[in-house]
Amino acid sequence: MPSASCDMLLEDIEDIVSQEDSKPQDRHFVRRDVVPKARKRNTQKYLQEEDSPPSDSTIPGIQKIWIRTWGCSHNNSDGEYMAGQLAAYGYKITENASDADLWLLNSCTVKNPAEDHFRNSIKKAQEENKKIVLAGCVPQAQPRQDYLKGLSIIGVQQIDRVVEVVEETIKGHSVRLLGQKKDNGKRLGGARLDLPKIRKNPLIEIISINTGCLNACTYCKTKHARGNLASYLIDELVDRAKQSFQEGVCEIWLTSEDTGAYGRDIGTNLPTLLWKLVEVIPEGAMLRLGMTNPPYILEHLEEMAKILNHPRVYAFLHIPVQSASDSVLMEMKREYCVADFKRVVDFLKEKVPGITIATDIICGFPGETDQDFQETVKLVEEYKFPSLFINQFYPRPGTPAAKIEQVPAQVKKQRTKDLSRVFHSYSPYDHKIGERQQVLVTEESFDSKFYVAHNRFYEQVLVPKNPAFMGKMVEVDIYESGKHFMKGRPVSDARVYTPSISKPLAKGEVSGLTKDFRNGLGNHVSPGSHTPAASQPGSASSGMVLRRPRLQQDCAPRTAVGLALLALLLAFFVKVYN
Repeated sequence: MPSASCDMLLEDIEDIVSQEDSKPQDRHFVRRDVVPKARKRNTQKYLQEEDSPPSDSTIPGIQKIWIRTWGCSHNNSDGEYMAGQLAAYGYKITENASDADLWLLNSCTVKNPAEDHFRNSIKKAQEENKKIVLAGCVPQAQPRQDYLKGLSIIGVQQIDRVVEVVEETIKGHSVRLLGQKKDNGKRLGGARLDLPKIRKNPLIEIISINTGCLNACTYCKTKHARGNLASYLIDELVDRAKQSFQEGVCEIWLTSEDTGAYGRDIGTNLPTLLWKLVEVIPEGAMLRLGMTNPPYILEHLEEMAKILNHPRVYAFLHIPVQSASDSVLMEMKREYCVADFKRVVDFLKEKVPGITIATDIICGFPGETDQDFQETVKLVEEYKFPSLFINQFYPRPGTPAAKIEQVPAQVKKQRTKDLSRVFHSYSPYDHKIGERQQVLVTEESFDSKFYVAHNRFYEQVLVPKNPAFMGKMVEVDIYESGKHFMKGRPVSDARVYTPSISKPLAKGEVSGLTKDFRNGLGNHVSPGSHTPAASQPGSASSGMVLRRPRLQQDCAPRTAVGLALLALLLAFFVKVYN
């Protein structure tokens, strides 16, 4: 639309400026009088940003970590290894959950209640704004469950990478490592056995001899997580045992989902391993064998009886029967019948006098009739097992047994109560009052009133809380018995024998580091030292234990690339100037 300003012809753009307008030099001098307006700072928001720096600026290796483990001794061993690696890196392992920056929750998938506790702990951690890393069999078996979404997961065979997962989680990222360990396509038993660890009890070493099993029990969810059988080599297991004894351990537990199946995937067997292990057990120290299913122990009964009679091996064996009904065992796909179980127990009782046989029973498995259950009751009444684990059946998601018509909940509960009543009707240790026994003291009782020891048959004996007894072999007179224990009075003139070949580590102390980590530390660690200063949790040098090899690995490729680029540039300049 035409205006008055458009009526005149402009020769130059500068003609737009009239005489009344300020000149450029005038505008320049005016700037000196301009006072910038101070903008008020949002102090509260600024302080919040100071407290919560960007994730990339978070320094890993200085936070506090709380570790909670549910389930079997295999899971407990995994938890010890993860704690050891994190402490070696510089993280502080704390027993105070509320004080921790991150919760590492190591789960069990055997029964519904264990998973419920796991789920509730995740919810609580989220309510308290804790960083979370999940481990164990639950997330390994079902990582896509809704309540696991967005959370970091470390798989059961990836525990040697727990530091990486924790580091990324602290930065605000979600990481999931669920793969299998393989060597030339062959599945391995899991992470290396020579990793740093913090033993829950410095006197007891838990060694996983294999992972997974050869069975396909219809009720078992653990199979989905641990998979098929994969055994560690005998030399690796013997080396781990030797290292443990050098660190003051006086008792070793061998564990796995089925110890009886050990070695079938690598051309060896359980008795061969056990004979190698007893050669390195110091006098007075003891070995406890873990759970074995009936089918695989049947092949080695003669050799197993000889080993269980060895003075440095507890005369104890955990053989789960689950049911005394062949029809129920068939539905469970247990691959043995009740006669097989009785044959194993009868043979061992004859060849290993006084042996303790522990067993498991499931009450209310789908299809179990009253008659089936009564067969199980008769078995307990006949053998009077001193250690009996009674479990009400819980259908686990994704298992074949969960799809079968279920026994009513009230019936399952009643059968569990009835079998528990039978178990508590007899006293397995009354006849031992007055005996004199050698016992190995390894821990404190739950009520903190006694020390807990075990005799030759891995029966629990409570002794007075004398600090001189801990980690020692003590001679006692049995003067009282209960359902699950005996009480022993130390013999006044008896010698207290020390089985450990060196002083035990302090509680919470990191066990020996690997050769790779030692090489990374140079001269800071002496070859014979089992408690290097660099392995102390929270120390500045401890952070170098895992960082240094990692930096060396990162720098090598970068150096190679840099040298290659330099060579190309030199070749280019030579060509140009020629």
